[in-house]
Amino acid sequence: MADYGIVLVTASSADEAKAIAKTLVEEHLAACVSLTPVRSIYTWQGNIEEDEEWQLVIKTDLMQFDRLASRVCQLHRYDVPEIIAVPIVNGSAAYLDWIGKQCQSTD
Repeated sequence: MADYGIVLVTASSADEAKAIAKTLVEEHLAACVSLTPVRSIYTWQGNIEEDEEWQLVIKTDLMQFDRLASRVCQLHRYDVPEIIAVPIVNGSAAYLDWIGKQCQSTD
């Protein structure tokens, strides 16, 4: 079985989230990206912060993780963007096959 996973990224706005998502899909670094508004509470530079953000749920081949993470950093406005990979331990064979086909380089 290939190494497929979900990569979680938060963005500061819907526009930023859409731009990142479209780029990742266009560049075959992701098969699909789902976007959801979230409220995040976190510590940044010694202060407790609370913000409205957009959660990107990125379905990908984890062999692409380093390239995907690098591209997110290039596109993202945060100094330290969330980029967390969670492996898919099982799933529909047809869906996992689709992820693999979408994440193949067309170079």
